[in-house]
Amino acid sequence: MSDVNKVVLAYSGGLDTSVIVRWLQDTYNCEVVTFTADIGQGEEVEPARAKAEAMGIKEIYIDDLREEFVRDFVFPMFRANTVYEGEYLLGTSIARPLIAKRLIEIANETGASAISHGATGKGNDQVRFELGAYALKPGIQVIAPWREWDLGSRESLMNYCAEHDIPVDFANAKKKSPYSMDANLLHISYEGDLLEDPWAEPEEDMWRWSVSPEAAPDEATYIELTYEKGDIVAINGETMSPATVLETLNKIGGANGIGRDDIVENRYVGMKSRGCYETPGGTIMLKAHRAIESLTLDREVTHLKDELMPRYAKIIYNGYWWSPERKMLQAAIDESQQVVNGVVKLRLYKGNVIVAGRQSEDSLFDESIATFEDDEGAYNQADAEGFIKLNALRMRIAANKGRDLL
Repeated sequence: MSDVNKVVLAYSGGLDTSVIVRWLQDTYNCEVVTFTADIGQGEEVEPARAKAEAMGIKEIYIDDLREEFVRDFVFPMFRANTVYEGEYLLGTSIARPLIAKRLIEIANETGASAISHGATGKGNDQVRFELGAYALKPGIQVIAPWREWDLGSRESLMNYCAEHDIPVDFANAKKKSPYSMDANLLHISYEGDLLEDPWAEPEEDMWRWSVSPEAAPDEATYIELTYEKGDIVAINGETMSPATVLETLNKIGGANGIGRDDIVENRYVGMKSRGCYETPGGTIMLKAHRAIESLTLDREVTHLKDELMPRYAKIIYNGYWWSPERKMLQAAIDESQQVVNGVVKLRLYKGNVIVAGRQSEDSLFDESIATFEDDEGAYNQADAEGFIKLNALRMRIAANKGRDLL
């Protein structure tokens, strides 16, 4: 362990990572650099500086990554209409490659030979952080305390703080939510406590970002989203940055009871895990993006994207954002988005996102052909006979040969 000169720690300032700071100093006899990322978790990140200073940390990084997070990670993912196992919008998964990237950048800037994180040995995040780190800096050493130490409970962590004079607000620590929560601009997740019973319904006061659909307004809210190359650039005609788009949609969606989900998912490490998620803005974005694509994308491109999406979602969920296969798929996805421009009108009502209209100068919808009225020869209905017969040819041959298709 003596070959570790300096470690960059993903540091929240909470109980776990405060313990990790002292544990790294004592166990590895090394200097610790702390890195705190603001990715829109809704909590003040600056207090982490004072906590790190109180523990003798000399190099402290606190970075506002909100715009980069949405622009370079969330938006590219939503261009693919990405959903894992039919429901999960990957709010935690998509934040990890950005944090891994910044950990490696800081390691390079400070000359650190290792990075560290507070992910447990049971979860997906350890995989995501470390796959990203190794992809970006193959020789980096990764220290995962939860896989090394014998501190297995919250009580043991608090006792460690008391024994080692670690500055932790024990009054607040005891009042902490019973759930394990992760938040960023895309979502907030809840795991643990009563949620470990898949039959138990979540308590209403658990939810932080949204009202229940029953408590949402009795009058619908209409919004218009403007798209350029698959990304939202304006809401109700007002141009906004990527992070502001998501912040705004979270507020509007949460106020209308949108974005709650209760999922049992298959973790990459092998176990099933039950979690609850609030993703108001993401839920709106997914519905709207599919609506504008329905107007502008070629049929076979649409279907191919739908076939590729589960693989793309699995790549992100399992931590392979910085892989050649994700890069290859992203290039194809982004190419498809060159024509995904226009405006989608949505009606938000008591947990529902309803498409009320869509328009685009790149629309492939041809009213003169699609009309049920007189199309004045734009479409020759007689052409359908040969089309159908040719597509039935293989089945007709099989039937003539006595093949039983019943």
